[in-house]
Amino acid sequence: MSILSLKNVSKSYGEAPVLKDINLDVAEGEFVVLLGFSGTGKTTLINLIAGLEQPSSGAVTYKGAPVTEPGRERGVIFQSYSLMPWLTVNGNVALAVDTMFPDLPKAERAAKVDHYVGMVGLSHAATRRPAELSGGMRQRVNVARALAMDPEMLLLDEPLSALDALTRANLADEIEAIWEKDKKTCVLITNDVDEAIILADRIIALKPDGTLGSEFKVDIARPRDRIAMNNDTTFKALRAEVTTYLMDVGIAAKVEGTKTLPKVTPIHSVPAAVAKAQEGGLEERYLNFSALHKVYPTPKGPLTVVEDFDLKINKGEFVSLIGHSGCGKSTVLTMAAGLNPISKGAIKLDGWNVEGADPERAVVFQSPNLFPWLTAKENVAIGVDKVYPKASQAERQDVVEYYLERVGLADSMDKGAASLSNGMKQRVGIARAFALSPKLLLLDEPFGMLDSLTRWELQEVLMEVWSRTKVTAICVTHDVDEAILLADRVVMMTNGPQATIGKITDVDLPRPRTRKALLEHPDYYAYRQEVLDFLEEYEHGATPKPKPKAIAAE
Repeated sequence: MSILSLKNVSKSYGEAPVLKDINLDVAEGEFVVLLGFSGTGKTTLINLIAGLEQPSSGAVTYKGAPVTEPGRERGVIFQSYSLMPWLTVNGNVALAVDTMFPDLPKAERAAKVDHYVGMVGLSHAATRRPAELSGGMRQRVNVARALAMDPEMLLLDEPLSALDALTRANLADEIEAIWEKDKKTCVLITNDVDEAIILADRIIALKPDGTLGSEFKVDIARPRDRIAMNNDTTFKALRAEVTTYLMDVGIAAKVEGTKTLPKVTPIHSVPAAVAKAQEGGLEERYLNFSALHKVYPTPKGPLTVVEDFDLKINKGEFVSLIGHSGCGKSTVLTMAAGLNPISKGAIKLDGWNVEGADPERAVVFQSPNLFPWLTAKENVAIGVDKVYPKASQAERQDVVEYYLERVGLADSMDKGAASLSNGMKQRVGIARAFALSPKLLLLDEPFGMLDSLTRWELQEVLMEVWSRTKVTAICVTHDVDEAILLADRVVMMTNGPQATIGKITDVDLPRPRTRKALLEHPDYYAYRQEVLDFLEEYEHGATPKPKPKAIAAE
């Protein structure tokens, strides 16, 4: 029986339409996932169901009655935590209990609070305040508070998007377990395909034009184990089908460039005499991490974050560095960038020791760090002007415009950085890094702040530009699919402190690569399983196994 119904619902803000002709019925006890790109109106749709906004036309009904305002029967969990910072975990959950059950005796209300705090695994942190909690724990409080309202329906507005991959996966599993126990009707909006398949009875795509797209039924037995599903043929087929559909309807064709790259020489190129002496000698072991250590002083004594990190990378190779939070991935990267002093050991690039920052090592951070008062073109030009001092102004301008075109910003070069979306800002960051013509490209979770679908698009952009330059590259990521998609080798790090290399997997998949092609490749899921197995082994802080005497690419 349908508990929620949307009939011909449209929503506009002024002259701008956000949702158009939405028709949706949700059955009692069903778990429906709405999946789409940022800006497709997913949050607006949740707000309409919650009664926080009213449609411009059409009707939203719950159990046959029009939805005109928020109601306790529809509990909402938002992306942001919205906790009272001065209250404890128990205090935040008690706000909901006291509101919904004011006539219950104090002891019974306290028992209800304890029940819901325990349900999300926070009994041990009941007396802590939000500032003392991790992001995942704060979102658990948010879930507990919504459940304490005892709603008939849960509305989840990207509740996991701000969390790291492991916390996100664990909390998704908890949400599924809670749903399985109480069979509350759930509507979740997300941009993560795997999350949708793990949780949903039915997945409905929301298209960029604000209309509903295709619908996918999830016929996979519950509970759904994400490791086991990697070998499930139904999961693989559905994952490929949903991914292909979303990319086809949501990712525009690449911009064909009109600019050509001028033949100009960056100042950090090896001098001609040195290049001749080294000819043929540094194609292999072009980048050499040798017995690398990073030690930080603490009040309790020295803390070794990374130890005995040994890795040889060939010229033109793309390496992904993956591991759980706190394993030292970014520490290794910042040492390679020259932004973080080396405690012990050495890093050599093209035969020279890495000492201090240099444009020969370009870095793309998680946050693009643009100058907001400059245009996209001016942000890229800052580095180009320094790296190509002997080039003419016209040649330098051609370099800037060439790479901005390649990352799909041909029509936005003169826009101010402050007016760009997060995805567009990161495109500028990528263009800026490639425009430096670096010897080494370092990417520190470059797409970590973006929604999954924008991330897919920028991964394709990155691979397309990299295929033209074949610059030696290292990408730090927590995303298994991203690691495999981009890399020639995936380097897996053990847990910190004293993190080191635990395993290296060679990725022998054809290039150029696309996400759609990889999902259909017979070896793809075997590589994925290798990385997932390693991460699962270290998920709960397992003691690193003794590493082999030598882990290197000869």
